[in-house]
Amino acid sequence: MLTADLTRTVSEGAMAALLITGAAQIWMLAVLAGVNGAATGFFSPALTGVLPEIVEPEQLQPANALRSTLVSASEILGPAIAGLLVAVVGAGWAIAANAGTFAVSVVCLWLLRLPPRVLPERSSFLGDLREGWASFRSMRWVWIFVLYFAIANVFWSAWTALGPVVADRDLGGAAVWGTVLGIFGVGALAGSVFATRVRPGRPLLVVAVCEALFGTPLAFLAAAAPPAPLAVGAFIAGVGMTLGMSVWESTLQRYVPAATLSRVSSYDWFGSFAFYPVGLAFWGVLAGAIGLYTALWVAAALFAVSVAVLMTVPDIWRFRASPVQTTVP
Repeated sequence: MLTADLTRTVSEGAMAALLITGAAQIWMLAVLAGVNGAATGFFSPALTGVLPEIVEPEQLQPANALRSTLVSASEILGPAIAGLLVAVVGAGWAIAANAGTFAVSVVCLWLLRLPPRVLPERSSFLGDLREGWASFRSMRWVWIFVLYFAIANVFWSAWTALGPVVADRDLGGAAVWGTVLGIFGVGALAGSVFATRVRPGRPLLVVAVCEALFGTPLAFLAAAAPPAPLAVGAFIAGVGMTLGMSVWESTLQRYVPAATLSRVSSYDWFGSFAFYPVGLAFWGVLAGAIGLYTALWVAAALFAVSVAVLMTVPDIWRFRASPVQTTVP
């Protein structure tokens, strides 16, 4: 995590320097963005793995919810602060401020003291991958959900790819779309606060129900709903997203063996978003071929079908939480 945040500090700082000096070219920014994304890919699974080392098992879900609360709050305040910085001092200095936030994270992580533990035997990178894959595929409830996430995120990417087009054509432009996304963030904040309180007996069922909530605004967008009901749908989706992900992360941390948790989480992150970029490109092409709203209806219908299929999996209904259990039932 330290290495990842040091990398992101440098990559964001380099991007800021290029913009401030006027030397930036698109390919330079693209390379630095790729470096930043790769570092994030190492940071996120490690964060999933480190939390159980500093939080008691019964406090994992509140801890994940608190983290989601702070992330949601930053997603609400961040664009406003960034917009102000861009307007006052320029985009380069705004990105320099972002680099500074990663530097603060480096200091916080440096001060973090983990409890003593027995280190595993040294292994090669490929050996780690094989070990993580063996653990990942041995837990059916994990790979079923990751398979679902991979498929559903392709359908959900229609919201990201086509939503701004709908907003520009029929909803009044960027200001309306920005408001809808802001309300999505408010819903995410509400969901994360709610997640600090709930203790689901069937956590996987809760995650599946939250996924159904998450698809609400996609259906509203396909139905050409006006801004007000679309914002309501976005709020519901925000609640479902953070509540579901808090429960999902906590379930992984509680039932996946600690020795392979970060590696399993790596496959979770990779599998869940591997095809998301494909979806972003696909829905634009499909909308051009069959029409904007027809494509949105296809995406909304397929998303609903994927959730319905997920709900038929017996593991989701049988899986029961245990406050003291550390291995899968």
